[in-house]
Amino acid sequence: MKALILKEINQPVEFEDFENPSAGEDEVIVDLKAAALNHRDVWITKGMYPGVTTPLIMGSDGAGICEGKEVVINPSINWGDNPHFPNKNYHILGSPTQGTFAEYIKVNKQLIFPKPAHLDWETAAALPLGGLTAYRALFTKGQVKAGENVLISGVGGGVALFAFQFALAAGANVFVTSGSQEKIDRAMNMGAKGGVNYKDDNWIKDLKTMAGGFDVIIDSAAGEGFGQLAKTCNSGARMVIYGGSRGNIGKLSPQIVFWKQVSIHGTSMGNDQEFADMLDFVSQHQIIPVVDSVFALEDGQKALERMDAGKQFGKIVLKMGS
Repeated sequence: MKALILKEINQPVEFEDFENPSAGEDEVIVDLKAAALNHRDVWITKGMYPGVTTPLIMGSDGAGICEGKEVVINPSINWGDNPHFPNKNYHILGSPTQGTFAEYIKVNKQLIFPKPAHLDWETAAALPLGGLTAYRALFTKGQVKAGENVLISGVGGGVALFAFQFALAAGANVFVTSGSQEKIDRAMNMGAKGGVNYKDDNWIKDLKTMAGGFDVIIDSAAGEGFGQLAKTCNSGARMVIYGGSRGNIGKLSPQIVFWKQVSIHGTSMGNDQEFADMLDFVSQHQIIPVVDSVFALEDGQKALERMDAGKQFGKIVLKMGS
């Protein structure tokens, strides 16, 4: 089969022949039709993930045909029986196990779920990792309710856009932040009540003016901005963080947290039931993932470079075949 292969850290991936996978006990083969990128793929190429061994086929998101059925793959492997946190041998598809940037993949049959019928291959492949992470962040941890004010930071990224779309579907009043006015404008056109550029000096003041305050904040950046966001919390607010691209949290007022009874939640990925619930939610509300761009599998290096540049709005997808 053809695959994108990472042979060495800090080197471009190569489009080459790779041995076809062979299914073992409780495993199935998926004939992949599309895959999608996540930031973790770029970070893996840069050696920012521990325990990466090469040659490696990256990729956590994929959709294809398995035993004659259209399916998507749950990239959350070995979560375990406790719904609150994963067990010690938990990992994500695409490292250390071979991933979806290939024509075929073998996975445990428990990771196979029916593809939402309203989605094509590209939008279905865009859904799994980002959709699961956003669903757990918004509903399991954030406990969002219709009519609440929700803030999604860094709109434009895959998880943030899913959280944005899910919150809208749940009937929340959704606001966004971004360092790009173009991305804010696009979110406004999709239904955001307001948005601010976090590069502006008065961005926190502007958020308060727009919304009054927030009941749920979904953040991926952390850093100094997280402490600033806490100033916009309503009493009883839930702050949920699923990433730390801007480093350690700074200047977080404990008085805000305890006087306003603010709860802060960390989250990452999700369990098998949450994946099934996410797919049901997407089907019920006919949500279509936002696809930034589609590349042929052989152009995977160009796709990774676009992801690394951070200019995308939505998911970057790889398409197999013609």
